[in-house]
Amino acid sequence: MKTDPASEEELEDALSRPPDWLVKRQRGLEGDILVLGAGGKMGPTMARMARRAADLAGLSRRVIAVSRFSDAAARTRLEAYGVETIACDLLEEEALASLPDAPNVIYLAGMKFGTSGNEALTWAMNTWLPGLACRRWRHSRVVALSTGNVYGLVSADSGGSLETDTPEPVGEYAMSCLGRERMFQHFSERLGIPTALVRLNYAAEPRYGVLADIARKVWGKHPVDVTMGRFNTIWQGDANAMILGLLGEARVPAEIYNLTGANSLSTREIAEVFGREFGKPVTFTGRKSTTALLSDSRKIHEIFGEPQVGVRQMLERICDWIANGGGDHGKPTHFEVRDGKF
Repeated sequence: MKTDPASEEELEDALSRPPDWLVKRQRGLEGDILVLGAGGKMGPTMARMARRAADLAGLSRRVIAVSRFSDAAARTRLEAYGVETIACDLLEEEALASLPDAPNVIYLAGMKFGTSGNEALTWAMNTWLPGLACRRWRHSRVVALSTGNVYGLVSADSGGSLETDTPEPVGEYAMSCLGRERMFQHFSERLGIPTALVRLNYAAEPRYGVLADIARKVWGKHPVDVTMGRFNTIWQGDANAMILGLLGEARVPAEIYNLTGANSLSTREIAEVFGREFGKPVTFTGRKSTTALLSDSRKIHEIFGEPQVGVRQMLERICDWIANGGGDHGKPTHFEVRDGKF
């Protein structure tokens, strides 16, 4: 298989490379971009993509990344790419108030892992903080990340949940994320904040995501749980681009967009592909359920087109990465969880 990318530097470059359509759309967007919660899995490459798109579009805007930045190296890399950084605990109201104004805000802050046993902080991060942020950037347009977990399980043979479906969140993580959406919806209408809410179902890259989770199970000769028999995923670079593109689609009242790949994938079939590529036996645990957590992403694809990186290319990149000893973020998606406890 083709080794692409072969290093952390090449991977970061691939994940932050803006497509032509995003560069063109950036020319119609005025003002600086503030990325809140930029130190997580997606934030660094998304902020860098925003910087690269602005440069390619010939714009002089600032791109400002805000996070606690517990990983100092990530902050240093962002600054080397021309992204301004600010270290900040967003739950500290005085610190939040001191952050700069910006016409465009990407809201990535949130908590998922460690929710069980830490429910109070989960609700503070996922529901209370969005209300504070809306008041602070009431004169901005906002794209806020949410999750497909706010939907209930649907038939595994269906096309997935639509944006118009009634949410049926299971567990405190999903409920708090619906609370986050409700805060943005409330303040969008009350304060006239143009807003786009993004229900993401699993961004994929070699260090994180459902595909990487399954691949590492196969590589380590561990059984793959097929209870959640189907899933959605999208290459993180495509997800980054579409989230940034939605700055131009923010509306009052807030508009909801599902964000994932064009089709659902079979957990068993993907595991078997990895088994063949790695030359390793594949074992399974659990029994495929008739329901799964799935989203229909046609609405966003009608605006930006389908993802540029397809399933086969994602599988190739992940196989190469793992076979060559590439590291991971150490944060499994727990996509197989069906009771909402993360």
